[in-house]
Amino acid sequence: MSTAILTGPPVSGSPLEGDLRALGFDVRIAAVPHEVGALLAAVPTGERVAVVDARFTGHRHALRLALTDPRFDAAAVPGALGVQPAARPGLDRALARATAPAHILPDELACAIESDGTAVHNPELGTLVAAVPETRVQHEAAAAAVAEVDEDAVRLRSAVKSRDGFFTTFFISPYSRYIARWCSDRGLTPNQVTTASLLTALVAAGCAATGERWGYVTAGVLLLVSFVLDCTDGQLARYSLQYSTLGAWLDATFDRAKEYAFYAGLALGAARNGDDVWGLALGAMILMTCRHVVDFSFNEANHDATANTSPTAALSDRLDSVGWTVWARRMIVLPIGERWAMIAVLTATTTPRITFYALLAGCAFGALYTTAGRVLRSVTRKATRTDRAAQALYDLTDSGPLAEFPRRLLKAGKPAATSVFVATVAAVALVACALAFPYGAPALIGVALLYAVAAGQAVAHPLKGALDWLIPPLFRAAEYGTVLVLAAKADVNGALPAAYGLVAAVAYHHYDTVYRIRGNAGAPPHWLVRTIGGHEGRVLLTVALATALARTDFPVALTALAVFVALVVLAESIRFWVSAGAPAVHDEGEPA
Repeated sequence: MSTAILTGPPVSGSPLEGDLRALGFDVRIAAVPHEVGALLAAVPTGERVAVVDARFTGHRHALRLALTDPRFDAAAVPGALGVQPAARPGLDRALARATAPAHILPDELACAIESDGTAVHNPELGTLVAAVPETRVQHEAAAAAVAEVDEDAVRLRSAVKSRDGFFTTFFISPYSRYIARWCSDRGLTPNQVTTASLLTALVAAGCAATGERWGYVTAGVLLLVSFVLDCTDGQLARYSLQYSTLGAWLDATFDRAKEYAFYAGLALGAARNGDDVWGLALGAMILMTCRHVVDFSFNEANHDATANTSPTAALSDRLDSVGWTVWARRMIVLPIGERWAMIAVLTATTTPRITFYALLAGCAFGALYTTAGRVLRSVTRKATRTDRAAQALYDLTDSGPLAEFPRRLLKAGKPAATSVFVATVAAVALVACALAFPYGAPALIGVALLYAVAAGQAVAHPLKGALDWLIPPLFRAAEYGTVLVLAAKADVNGALPAAYGLVAAVAYHHYDTVYRIRGNAGAPPHWLVRTIGGHEGRVLLTVALATALARTDFPVALTALAVFVALVVLAESIRFWVSAGAPAVHDEGEPA
Protein backbone atom coordinates (compact mmCIF):
# COMPACT_ATOMS: atom_id res chain seq x y z
CA MET A 1 0.00 0.00 0.00
CA SER A 2 1.23 3.51 -0.79
CA THR A 3 0.56 6.53 1.39
CA ALA A 4 -0.15 10.11 0.33
CA ILE A 5 0.13 12.92 2.87
CA LEU A 6 -1.91 16.03 2.11
CA THR A 7 -0.28 19.18 3.46
CA GLY A 8 -2.87 21.66 4.62
CA PRO A 9 -6.60 21.34 5.14
CA PRO A 10 -8.63 19.78 2.28
CA VAL A 11 -10.21 22.16 -0.23
CA SER A 12 -13.98 21.92 -0.41
CA GLY A 13 -15.13 20.28 -3.64
CA SER A 14 -11.64 19.26 -4.70
CA PRO A 15 -11.38 15.79 -6.36
CA LEU A 16 -7.81 15.43 -5.09
CA GLU A 17 -8.47 12.84 -2.37
CA GLY A 18 -10.51 10.72 -4.78
CA ASP A 19 -7.80 10.95 -7.44
CA LEU A 20 -5.13 9.84 -4.98
CA ARG A 21 -7.22 6.91 -3.79
CA ALA A 22 -7.90 5.93 -7.41
CA LEU A 23 -4.12 5.81 -7.90
CA GLY A 24 -3.80 3.37 -4.99
CA PHE A 25 -2.85 5.74 -2.16
CA ASP A 26 -4.03 5.70 1.43
CA VAL A 27 -4.66 9.41 2.06
CA ARG A 28 -3.65 11.03 5.34
CA ILE A 29 -4.05 14.73 6.16
CA ALA A 30 -1.53 16.99 7.86
CA ALA A 31 -3.52 20.07 8.78
CA VAL A 32 -0.40 21.87 10.07
CA PRO A 33 3.26 21.57 8.99
CA HIS A 34 4.62 19.73 12.01
CA GLU A 35 2.16 16.86 11.47
CA VAL A 36 3.85 15.88 8.20
CA GLY A 37 6.90 14.46 9.97
CA ALA A 38 4.79 12.42 12.37
CA LEU A 39 2.63 11.00 9.59
CA LEU A 40 5.69 10.21 7.49
CA ALA A 41 7.34 8.40 10.41
CA ALA A 42 4.25 6.19 10.70
CA VAL A 43 4.64 4.98 7.09
CA PRO A 44 6.81 1.82 6.80
CA THR A 45 10.15 2.56 5.15
CA GLY A 46 9.53 -0.07 2.48
CA GLU A 47 6.49 1.71 1.08
CA ARG A 48 6.11 4.45 -1.49
CA VAL A 49 5.08 7.80 -0.03
CA ALA A 50 3.76 10.99 -1.59
CA VAL A 51 3.56 14.52 -0.23
CA VAL A 52 0.86 16.53 -1.99
CA ASP A 53 -0.29 20.10 -1.54
CA ALA A 54 -3.98 20.05 -0.53
CA ARG A 55 -4.64 22.89 -2.97
CA PHE A 56 -3.25 20.97 -5.95
CA THR A 57 -5.37 21.48 -9.04
CA GLY A 58 -4.64 19.41 -12.10
CA HIS A 59 -5.16 16.18 -13.99
CA ARG A 60 -5.05 12.79 -12.36
CA HIS A 61 -2.55 11.64 -14.95
CA ALA A 62 -0.17 14.43 -13.90
CA LEU A 63 -0.30 12.95 -10.39
CA ARG A 64 0.13 9.47 -11.82
CA LEU A 65 3.31 10.51 -13.64
CA ALA A 66 4.80 12.07 -10.53
CA LEU A 67 3.67 9.62 -7.88
CA THR A 68 3.44 6.13 -9.38
CA ASP A 69 6.19 5.70 -12.00
CA PRO A 70 8.36 2.86 -10.61
CA ARG A 71 11.39 3.79 -12.71
CA PHE A 72 12.33 6.80 -10.60
CA ASP A 73 13.27 6.98 -6.94
CA ALA A 74 11.78 10.47 -6.72
CA ALA A 75 9.56 12.46 -9.08
CA ALA A 76 7.66 15.71 -8.79
CA VAL A 77 5.23 18.07 -10.48
CA PRO A 78 4.19 21.41 -9.01
CA GLY A 79 2.47 20.64 -5.71
CA ALA A 80 3.19 16.90 -5.60
CA LEU A 81 6.24 14.80 -4.74
CA GLY A 82 6.48 11.01 -4.95
CA VAL A 83 9.28 9.08 -3.27
CA GLN A 84 10.20 5.39 -3.41
CA PRO A 85 11.86 3.60 -0.46
CA ALA A 86 15.36 4.19 -1.87
CA ALA A 87 14.86 7.97 -1.55
CA ARG A 88 13.18 7.96 1.86
CA PRO A 89 16.36 8.92 3.77
CA GLY A 90 16.73 11.97 1.52
CA LEU A 91 13.10 12.90 2.16
CA ASP A 92 13.56 12.59 5.92
CA ARG A 93 16.60 14.86 5.84
CA ALA A 94 14.82 17.37 3.59
CA LEU A 95 11.79 17.44 5.86
CA ALA A 96 13.97 18.09 8.90
CA ARG A 97 15.33 21.20 7.19
CA ALA A 98 12.00 22.41 5.73
CA THR A 99 10.90 25.90 6.67
CA ALA A 100 8.02 26.52 4.23
CA PRO A 101 4.37 26.70 5.27
CA ALA A 102 2.41 23.51 4.79
CA HIS A 103 0.74 24.41 1.52
CA ILE A 104 3.99 24.76 -0.46
CA LEU A 105 5.95 22.03 1.34
CA PRO A 106 6.07 19.49 -1.57
CA ASP A 107 7.91 21.92 -3.86
CA GLU A 108 10.47 22.82 -1.21
CA LEU A 109 11.01 19.15 -0.37
CA ALA A 110 11.63 18.31 -4.03
CA CYS A 111 14.32 20.98 -4.27
CA ALA A 112 15.88 19.89 -0.98
CA ILE A 113 16.00 16.22 -1.98
CA GLU A 114 17.72 17.07 -5.26
CA SER A 115 20.28 19.30 -3.54
CA ASP A 116 20.87 16.43 -1.12
CA GLY A 117 22.02 14.23 -4.01
CA THR A 118 18.87 12.34 -5.03
CA ALA A 119 17.78 12.95 -8.61
CA VAL A 120 14.17 14.10 -8.88
CA HIS A 121 12.44 13.28 -12.14
CA ASN A 122 10.22 16.03 -13.55
CA PRO A 123 7.88 14.40 -16.09
CA GLU A 124 6.94 16.32 -19.21
CA LEU A 125 3.30 17.30 -18.80
CA GLY A 126 2.61 18.81 -22.19
CA THR A 127 -0.97 20.04 -22.07
CA LEU A 128 -1.66 18.41 -18.72
CA VAL A 129 -2.22 20.78 -15.80
CA ALA A 130 -0.49 20.66 -12.42
CA ALA A 131 -0.76 23.86 -10.37
CA VAL A 132 -1.12 25.18 -6.83
CA PRO A 133 -3.41 28.23 -7.09
CA GLU A 134 -3.07 30.81 -4.34
CA THR A 135 -6.26 32.76 -4.97
CA ARG A 136 -9.80 32.00 -6.01
CA VAL A 137 -9.21 33.54 -9.43
CA GLN A 138 -6.13 31.36 -9.96
CA HIS A 139 -8.08 28.30 -8.86
CA GLU A 140 -10.87 28.99 -11.31
CA ALA A 141 -8.37 29.53 -14.12
CA ALA A 142 -6.59 26.27 -13.30
CA ALA A 143 -9.89 24.36 -13.10
CA ALA A 144 -10.90 25.77 -16.48
CA ALA A 145 -7.57 24.68 -17.96
CA VAL A 146 -8.13 21.17 -16.60
CA ALA A 147 -11.57 20.99 -18.19
CA GLU A 148 -10.26 22.07 -21.59
CA VAL A 149 -7.86 19.12 -21.93
CA ASP A 150 -8.97 15.59 -22.83
CA GLU A 151 -6.84 13.75 -20.30
CA ASP A 152 -7.43 10.29 -21.74
CA ALA A 153 -6.44 11.46 -25.22
CA VAL A 154 -3.17 12.75 -23.78
CA ARG A 155 -2.57 9.41 -22.05
CA LEU A 156 -3.20 7.54 -25.28
CA ARG A 157 -0.81 9.75 -27.25
CA SER A 158 1.91 9.44 -24.61
CA ALA A 159 1.49 5.65 -24.59
CA VAL A 160 3.06 5.52 -28.07
CA LYS A 161 6.83 5.59 -28.37
CA SER A 162 8.27 8.88 -29.48
CA ARG A 163 10.61 7.20 -32.02
CA ASP A 164 8.85 4.31 -33.73
CA GLY A 165 9.35 3.13 -37.28
CA PHE A 166 7.12 4.09 -40.21
CA PHE A 167 5.11 0.87 -40.29
CA THR A 168 4.54 0.86 -36.53
CA THR A 169 3.63 4.55 -36.42
CA PHE A 170 1.14 4.55 -39.27
CA PHE A 171 -0.15 0.98 -39.44
CA ILE A 172 -0.08 -0.34 -35.86
CA SER A 173 -0.14 2.42 -33.24
CA PRO A 174 -3.31 4.17 -34.50
CA TYR A 175 -5.34 1.25 -33.13
CA SER A 176 -3.01 -0.68 -30.81
CA ARG A 177 -3.16 2.18 -28.30
CA TYR A 178 -6.89 1.56 -27.95
CA ILE A 179 -6.22 -2.12 -27.39
CA ALA A 180 -3.82 -1.05 -24.63
CA ARG A 181 -6.56 1.06 -23.03
CA TRP A 182 -9.00 -1.86 -23.31
CA CYS A 183 -6.48 -4.10 -21.55
CA SER A 184 -5.93 -1.50 -18.82
CA ASP A 185 -9.66 -1.15 -18.20
CA ARG A 186 -9.89 -4.91 -17.66
CA GLY A 187 -6.92 -5.15 -15.35
CA LEU A 188 -4.58 -6.94 -17.74
CA THR A 189 -0.87 -6.42 -17.19
CA PRO A 190 1.86 -5.75 -19.78
CA ASN A 191 3.49 -9.07 -18.89
CA GLN A 192 0.29 -10.93 -19.75
CA VAL A 193 0.13 -9.18 -23.13
CA THR A 194 3.83 -9.91 -23.72
CA THR A 195 3.22 -13.58 -23.02
CA ALA A 196 0.21 -13.58 -25.36
CA SER A 197 2.42 -12.08 -28.07
CA LEU A 198 5.00 -14.85 -27.57
CA LEU A 199 2.39 -17.61 -27.67
CA THR A 200 0.86 -16.15 -30.83
CA ALA A 201 4.27 -16.06 -32.53
CA LEU A 202 4.97 -19.66 -31.49
CA VAL A 203 1.64 -20.76 -32.97
CA ALA A 204 2.60 -18.83 -36.12
CA ALA A 205 5.91 -20.71 -36.24
CA GLY A 206 4.02 -23.99 -35.85
CA CYS A 207 1.74 -23.07 -38.75
CA ALA A 208 4.75 -22.24 -40.92
CA ALA A 209 6.28 -25.60 -40.00
CA THR A 210 3.37 -27.42 -41.70
CA GLY A 211 4.80 -26.56 -45.10
CA GLU A 212 1.28 -26.08 -46.46
CA ARG A 213 0.02 -22.91 -48.12
CA TRP A 214 -2.77 -22.51 -45.58
CA GLY A 215 -0.13 -22.78 -42.87
CA TYR A 216 2.03 -20.10 -44.44
CA VAL A 217 -0.93 -17.73 -44.84
CA THR A 218 -2.06 -18.32 -41.27
CA ALA A 219 1.51 -17.90 -40.05
CA GLY A 220 1.83 -14.53 -41.78
CA VAL A 221 -1.43 -13.28 -40.27
CA LEU A 222 -0.55 -14.52 -36.78
CA LEU A 223 2.93 -12.97 -36.99
CA LEU A 224 1.33 -9.57 -37.59
CA VAL A 225 -1.10 -10.19 -34.70
CA SER A 226 1.89 -11.03 -32.51
CA PHE A 227 3.53 -7.76 -33.50
CA VAL A 228 0.39 -5.80 -32.69
CA LEU A 229 0.43 -7.38 -29.22
CA ASP A 230 4.14 -6.65 -28.96
CA CYS A 231 3.41 -2.96 -29.50
CA THR A 232 0.42 -3.12 -27.18
CA ASP A 233 2.37 -4.38 -24.16
CA GLY A 234 4.70 -1.39 -24.18
CA GLN A 235 1.86 1.02 -24.78
CA LEU A 236 -0.05 -0.55 -21.90
CA ALA A 237 3.01 -0.13 -19.67
CA ARG A 238 3.27 3.55 -20.59
CA TYR A 239 -0.51 4.13 -20.41
CA SER A 240 -0.79 2.71 -16.89
CA LEU A 241 2.87 3.17 -15.78
CA GLN A 242 3.13 -0.55 -15.08
CA TYR A 243 6.88 -0.77 -15.58
CA SER A 244 8.73 -3.66 -14.00
CA THR A 245 12.12 -5.35 -14.09
CA LEU A 246 10.56 -8.66 -15.10
CA GLY A 247 8.51 -6.94 -17.79
CA ALA A 248 11.55 -5.29 -19.33
CA TRP A 249 13.39 -8.60 -19.43
CA LEU A 250 10.43 -10.46 -20.93
CA ASP A 251 9.89 -7.80 -23.58
CA ALA A 252 13.55 -7.76 -24.58
CA THR A 253 14.07 -11.52 -24.74
CA PHE A 254 10.70 -12.55 -26.14
CA ASP A 255 11.20 -10.36 -29.22
CA ARG A 256 14.23 -12.38 -30.20
CA ALA A 257 12.64 -15.68 -29.20
CA LYS A 258 9.61 -14.96 -31.40
CA GLU A 259 11.61 -14.00 -34.45
CA TYR A 260 14.09 -16.85 -34.23
CA ALA A 261 11.35 -19.40 -33.51
CA PHE A 262 9.60 -18.21 -36.67
CA TYR A 263 12.80 -18.67 -38.68
CA ALA A 264 12.97 -22.25 -37.40
CA GLY A 265 9.31 -22.78 -38.33
CA LEU A 266 10.00 -21.63 -41.87
CA ALA A 267 12.99 -23.96 -42.10
CA LEU A 268 10.92 -26.92 -40.87
CA GLY A 269 8.14 -26.10 -43.33
CA ALA A 270 10.60 -25.89 -46.20
CA ALA A 271 12.14 -29.24 -45.20
CA ARG A 272 8.70 -30.87 -45.49
CA ASN A 273 8.74 -29.82 -49.14
CA GLY A 274 12.28 -31.06 -49.76
CA ASP A 275 14.02 -27.67 -49.52
CA ASP A 276 16.79 -27.33 -46.92
CA VAL A 277 17.02 -23.69 -45.83
CA TRP A 278 18.46 -24.23 -42.34
CA GLY A 279 21.68 -22.56 -43.45
CA LEU A 280 19.74 -19.49 -44.55
CA ALA A 281 17.79 -19.45 -41.28
CA LEU A 282 20.99 -19.66 -39.27
CA GLY A 283 22.59 -16.98 -41.44
CA ALA A 284 19.62 -14.68 -40.82
CA MET A 285 19.85 -15.22 -37.07
CA ILE A 286 23.61 -14.56 -37.10
CA LEU A 287 23.19 -11.41 -39.16
CA MET A 288 20.47 -10.02 -36.89
CA THR A 289 22.37 -10.79 -33.70
CA CYS A 290 25.62 -9.25 -34.95
CA ARG A 291 23.72 -6.20 -36.13
CA HIS A 292 22.19 -5.76 -32.69
CA VAL A 293 25.59 -6.14 -31.03
CA VAL A 294 26.88 -3.35 -33.27
CA ASP A 295 24.04 -1.14 -32.02
CA PHE A 296 24.59 -2.02 -28.38
CA SER A 297 28.38 -1.70 -28.48
CA PHE A 298 28.33 1.66 -30.24
CA ASN A 299 25.80 3.07 -27.79
CA GLU A 300 27.67 1.79 -24.74
CA ALA A 301 30.95 3.21 -26.04
CA ASN A 302 29.51 6.67 -26.60
CA HIS A 303 26.58 7.33 -24.29
CA ASP A 304 28.75 8.91 -21.56
CA ALA A 305 31.69 10.06 -23.70
CA THR A 306 32.89 13.63 -23.26
CA ALA A 307 33.72 16.08 -26.07
CA ASN A 308 31.48 13.83 -28.13
CA THR A 309 31.35 15.85 -31.35
CA SER A 310 31.37 14.75 -34.98
CA PRO A 311 30.65 16.45 -38.33
CA THR A 312 28.79 13.29 -39.34
CA ALA A 313 26.53 13.52 -36.29
CA ALA A 314 25.88 17.20 -37.06
CA LEU A 315 24.89 16.28 -40.63
CA SER A 316 22.56 13.60 -39.26
CA ASP A 317 20.92 16.15 -36.98
CA ARG A 318 20.37 18.49 -39.94
CA LEU A 319 18.80 15.68 -41.95
CA ASP A 320 16.47 14.95 -39.04
CA SER A 321 15.06 18.44 -39.43
CA VAL A 322 13.77 17.48 -42.89
CA GLY A 323 10.63 15.44 -42.26
CA TRP A 324 10.75 12.88 -45.07
CA THR A 325 14.41 11.98 -44.45
CA VAL A 326 13.57 10.89 -40.90
CA TRP A 327 11.14 8.24 -42.12
CA ALA A 328 13.36 7.21 -45.02
CA ARG A 329 16.34 6.68 -42.72
CA ARG A 330 14.26 4.74 -40.24
CA MET A 331 12.81 2.48 -42.92
CA ILE A 332 16.06 1.85 -44.77
CA VAL A 333 17.56 -0.05 -41.83
CA LEU A 334 14.58 -2.43 -41.82
CA PRO A 335 13.59 -2.08 -38.15
CA ILE A 336 11.42 -4.64 -36.43
CA GLY A 337 8.08 -3.32 -37.71
CA GLU A 338 9.08 -3.20 -41.36
CA ARG A 339 10.98 -6.47 -41.01
CA TRP A 340 8.10 -8.41 -39.50
CA ALA A 341 5.68 -6.97 -42.05
CA MET A 342 7.97 -8.09 -44.87
CA ILE A 343 8.40 -11.56 -43.36
CA ALA A 344 4.64 -11.93 -42.86
CA VAL A 345 3.74 -10.91 -46.41
CA LEU A 346 6.46 -13.03 -48.03
CA THR A 347 5.62 -16.03 -45.88
CA ALA A 348 1.98 -15.86 -46.94
CA THR A 349 2.65 -15.29 -50.63
CA THR A 350 5.98 -16.94 -51.52
CA THR A 351 8.30 -19.67 -50.20
CA PRO A 352 10.60 -19.84 -47.16
CA ARG A 353 13.66 -19.66 -49.41
CA ILE A 354 12.49 -16.42 -51.04
CA THR A 355 11.57 -15.04 -47.62
CA PHE A 356 15.07 -15.70 -46.29
CA TYR A 357 16.74 -14.30 -49.41
CA ALA A 358 14.81 -11.04 -49.02
CA LEU A 359 15.45 -10.97 -45.28
CA LEU A 360 19.19 -11.50 -45.67
CA ALA A 361 19.47 -8.89 -48.42
CA GLY A 362 17.46 -6.28 -46.55
CA CYS A 363 19.14 -6.83 -43.20
CA ALA A 364 22.61 -6.94 -44.76
CA PHE A 365 22.01 -3.58 -46.42
CA GLY A 366 20.66 -2.11 -43.19
CA ALA A 367 23.62 -3.48 -41.21
CA LEU A 368 26.14 -2.08 -43.69
CA TYR A 369 24.39 1.31 -43.72
CA THR A 370 24.27 1.71 -39.94
CA THR A 371 27.74 0.27 -39.33
CA ALA A 372 29.35 2.45 -42.00
CA GLY A 373 27.71 5.55 -40.55
CA ARG A 374 28.90 4.70 -37.06
CA VAL A 375 32.42 4.00 -38.24
CA LEU A 376 32.45 7.38 -39.99
CA ARG A 377 31.17 9.09 -36.84
CA SER A 378 33.78 7.35 -34.72
CA VAL A 379 36.77 8.32 -36.83
CA THR A 380 35.63 11.94 -37.19
CA ARG A 381 34.50 12.63 -33.64
CA LYS A 382 36.71 13.83 -30.86
CA ALA A 383 35.55 11.90 -27.84
CA THR A 384 37.06 10.80 -24.55
CA ARG A 385 35.56 7.50 -23.45
CA THR A 386 35.11 6.58 -19.83
CA ASP A 387 36.33 3.62 -17.78
CA ARG A 388 32.71 2.50 -17.50
CA ALA A 389 32.39 2.37 -21.29
CA ALA A 390 35.63 0.41 -21.61
CA GLN A 391 34.44 -2.10 -19.01
CA ALA A 392 31.05 -2.43 -20.73
CA LEU A 393 32.76 -3.18 -24.05
CA TYR A 394 34.97 -5.77 -22.41
CA ASP A 395 31.95 -7.43 -20.80
CA LEU A 396 30.23 -7.49 -24.19
CA THR A 397 33.18 -9.38 -25.69
CA ASP A 398 32.24 -12.40 -23.53
CA SER A 399 35.90 -13.33 -23.07
CA GLY A 400 36.54 -16.58 -21.21
CA PRO A 401 39.54 -18.20 -19.49
CA LEU A 402 41.61 -18.66 -22.66
CA ALA A 403 41.42 -14.95 -23.44
CA GLU A 404 41.86 -13.88 -19.81
CA PHE A 405 45.37 -15.35 -19.58
CA PRO A 406 46.97 -13.25 -22.35
CA ARG A 407 44.92 -10.30 -21.12
CA ARG A 408 46.55 -10.56 -17.70
CA LEU A 409 49.95 -11.09 -19.30
CA LEU A 410 49.71 -8.17 -21.75
CA LYS A 411 47.57 -5.74 -19.77
CA ALA A 412 48.79 -2.16 -20.09
CA GLY A 413 47.71 1.08 -18.53
CA LYS A 414 46.47 2.83 -21.65
CA PRO A 415 44.48 1.93 -24.77
CA ALA A 416 46.19 0.25 -27.73
CA ALA A 417 45.42 1.49 -31.23
CA THR A 418 45.91 -2.04 -32.61
CA SER A 419 43.13 -3.71 -30.58
CA VAL A 420 40.43 -3.56 -33.25
CA PHE A 421 42.97 -4.48 -35.95
CA VAL A 422 44.01 -7.60 -34.05
CA ALA A 423 40.36 -8.58 -33.46
CA THR A 424 39.53 -8.06 -37.14
CA VAL A 425 42.44 -10.15 -38.39
CA ALA A 426 41.71 -12.91 -35.89
CA ALA A 427 37.99 -13.08 -36.73
CA VAL A 428 38.50 -12.99 -40.50
CA ALA A 429 41.32 -15.55 -40.39
CA LEU A 430 39.27 -17.97 -38.27
CA VAL A 431 36.22 -17.95 -40.54
CA ALA A 432 38.37 -17.96 -43.70
CA CYS A 433 40.32 -21.01 -42.52
CA ALA A 434 37.10 -22.78 -41.53
CA LEU A 435 35.90 -22.20 -45.10
CA ALA A 436 39.19 -23.16 -46.74
CA PHE A 437 40.24 -26.23 -44.74
CA PRO A 438 38.59 -29.61 -45.30
CA TYR A 439 36.02 -30.62 -42.70
CA GLY A 440 37.75 -32.06 -39.63
CA ALA A 441 41.22 -30.77 -40.54
CA PRO A 442 43.43 -30.86 -37.39
CA ALA A 443 45.15 -27.64 -38.51
CA LEU A 444 41.96 -25.75 -37.69
CA ILE A 445 42.52 -26.51 -34.00
CA GLY A 446 45.77 -24.58 -34.21
CA VAL A 447 43.95 -21.69 -35.88
CA ALA A 448 41.36 -21.72 -33.08
CA LEU A 449 44.15 -21.59 -30.48
CA LEU A 450 45.76 -18.65 -32.26
CA TYR A 451 42.32 -16.97 -32.37
CA ALA A 452 42.00 -17.37 -28.58
CA VAL A 453 45.43 -15.80 -28.03
CA ALA A 454 44.69 -12.95 -30.43
CA ALA A 455 41.31 -12.38 -28.80
CA GLY A 456 43.03 -12.05 -25.44
CA GLN A 457 45.55 -9.61 -26.89
CA ALA A 458 42.76 -7.53 -28.46
CA VAL A 459 41.13 -6.97 -25.06
CA ALA A 460 44.35 -6.71 -23.04
CA HIS A 461 44.19 -2.92 -23.04
CA PRO A 462 41.30 -0.64 -22.03
CA LEU A 463 38.84 -0.53 -24.93
CA LYS A 464 38.79 3.23 -25.38
CA GLY A 465 39.89 3.46 -28.99
CA ALA A 466 37.74 5.15 -31.61
CA LEU A 467 36.69 1.84 -33.18
CA ASP A 468 37.01 -0.53 -30.24
CA TRP A 469 33.22 -0.86 -30.12
CA LEU A 470 33.60 -3.09 -33.20
CA ILE A 471 35.39 -5.79 -31.18
CA PRO A 472 32.29 -7.42 -29.60
CA PRO A 473 30.44 -7.81 -32.94
CA LEU A 474 33.63 -9.12 -34.55
CA PHE A 475 33.87 -11.83 -31.91
CA ARG A 476 30.17 -12.66 -32.37
CA ALA A 477 30.63 -12.98 -36.14
CA ALA A 478 33.70 -15.18 -35.68
CA GLU A 479 32.03 -17.58 -33.24
CA TYR A 480 28.67 -17.83 -34.96
CA GLY A 481 30.22 -17.93 -38.43
CA THR A 482 32.56 -20.79 -37.47
CA VAL A 483 29.66 -22.84 -36.14
CA LEU A 484 27.69 -22.21 -39.34
CA VAL A 485 30.59 -23.16 -41.63
CA LEU A 486 31.46 -26.36 -39.75
CA ALA A 487 27.83 -27.48 -39.61
CA ALA A 488 27.38 -26.82 -43.33
CA LYS A 489 30.59 -28.66 -44.18
CA ALA A 490 29.59 -31.66 -42.07
CA ASP A 491 26.83 -32.16 -44.67
CA VAL A 492 24.82 -34.58 -42.55
CA ASN A 493 21.22 -34.50 -41.44
CA GLY A 494 20.70 -32.52 -38.27
CA ALA A 495 23.99 -30.62 -38.30
CA LEU A 496 22.56 -27.24 -39.28
CA PRO A 497 19.48 -27.49 -37.00
CA ALA A 498 21.81 -28.41 -34.12
CA ALA A 499 24.04 -25.46 -34.98
CA TYR A 500 20.94 -23.24 -35.05
CA GLY A 501 20.09 -24.37 -31.52
CA LEU A 502 23.63 -23.74 -30.29
CA VAL A 503 23.83 -20.24 -31.75
CA ALA A 504 20.37 -19.46 -30.35
CA ALA A 505 21.45 -20.49 -26.84
CA VAL A 506 24.68 -18.48 -27.02
CA ALA A 507 22.89 -15.48 -28.55
CA TYR A 508 20.44 -15.49 -25.64
CA HIS A 509 23.42 -15.22 -23.29
CA HIS A 510 24.76 -12.27 -25.26
CA TYR A 511 21.40 -10.46 -25.26
CA ASP A 512 21.10 -11.11 -21.54
CA THR A 513 24.53 -9.52 -21.04
CA VAL A 514 23.45 -6.46 -23.02
CA TYR A 515 20.32 -5.83 -20.99
CA ARG A 516 22.11 -6.31 -17.68
CA ILE A 517 24.65 -3.69 -18.67
CA ARG A 518 22.02 -1.31 -20.03
CA GLY A 519 20.13 -1.63 -16.77
CA ASN A 520 23.26 -0.70 -14.78
CA ALA A 521 23.13 -4.14 -13.16
CA GLY A 522 26.59 -5.23 -14.27
CA ALA A 523 27.65 -8.11 -16.50
CA PRO A 524 26.81 -11.76 -15.81
CA PRO A 525 28.96 -13.34 -13.07
CA HIS A 526 32.43 -14.56 -14.01
CA TRP A 527 31.58 -18.13 -13.05
CA LEU A 528 28.88 -18.19 -15.73
CA VAL A 529 31.18 -16.93 -18.48
CA ARG A 530 33.89 -19.42 -17.42
CA THR A 531 31.41 -22.29 -17.21
CA ILE A 532 30.24 -21.83 -20.79
CA GLY A 533 33.80 -21.19 -21.96
CA GLY A 534 33.72 -17.65 -23.29
CA HIS A 535 33.51 -17.07 -27.04
CA GLU A 536 37.06 -18.30 -27.69
CA GLY A 537 36.59 -21.44 -25.58
CA ARG A 538 33.39 -22.39 -27.40
CA VAL A 539 35.11 -21.83 -30.76
CA LEU A 540 37.97 -24.14 -29.77
CA LEU A 541 35.58 -26.80 -28.43
CA THR A 542 33.42 -26.71 -31.58
CA VAL A 543 36.48 -27.06 -33.81
CA ALA A 544 37.82 -29.90 -31.64
CA LEU A 545 34.49 -31.74 -31.83
CA ALA A 546 34.45 -31.42 -35.61
CA THR A 547 37.99 -32.81 -35.73
CA ALA A 548 37.59 -35.65 -33.26
CA LEU A 549 34.12 -36.94 -34.10
CA ALA A 550 32.66 -38.63 -37.12
CA ARG A 551 30.39 -36.49 -39.24
CA THR A 552 27.32 -38.36 -38.04
CA ASP A 553 28.25 -37.73 -34.39
CA PHE A 554 28.87 -34.01 -34.83
CA PRO A 555 25.16 -32.99 -34.71
CA VAL A 556 24.73 -34.94 -31.46
CA ALA A 557 27.70 -33.13 -29.91
CA LEU A 558 26.40 -29.73 -31.05
CA THR A 559 22.98 -30.54 -29.62
CA ALA A 560 24.47 -31.57 -26.28
CA LEU A 561 26.54 -28.37 -26.16
CA ALA A 562 23.48 -26.29 -27.02
CA VAL A 563 21.42 -27.92 -24.26
CA PHE A 564 24.21 -27.41 -21.71
CA VAL A 565 24.66 -23.72 -22.57
CA ALA A 566 20.91 -23.10 -22.63
CA LEU A 567 20.30 -24.73 -19.24
CA VAL A 568 23.15 -22.91 -17.48
CA VAL A 569 22.41 -19.52 -19.03
CA LEU A 570 18.63 -19.69 -18.62
CA ALA A 571 18.84 -20.81 -15.00
CA GLU A 572 21.14 -17.93 -14.03
CA SER A 573 19.25 -15.41 -16.17
CA ILE A 574 15.86 -16.29 -14.69
CA ARG A 575 17.27 -16.25 -11.16
CA PHE A 576 18.81 -12.83 -11.73
CA TRP A 577 15.91 -11.06 -13.40
CA VAL A 578 13.23 -12.46 -11.12
CA SER A 579 15.00 -11.99 -7.79
CA ALA A 580 17.90 -9.57 -8.14
CA GLY A 581 15.84 -6.37 -8.20
CA ALA A 582 17.75 -5.00 -11.18
CA PRO A 583 16.45 -1.77 -12.69
CA ALA A 584 14.13 -2.01 -15.66
CA VAL A 585 15.14 -0.98 -19.16
CA HIS A 586 12.50 0.59 -21.40
CA ASP A 587 13.42 1.85 -24.83
CA GLU A 588 11.71 4.86 -26.38
CA GLY A 589 12.98 4.08 -29.86
CA GLU A 590 12.00 1.12 -31.99
CA PRO A 591 14.61 -1.66 -31.74
CA ALA A 592 16.26 -2.91 -34.88
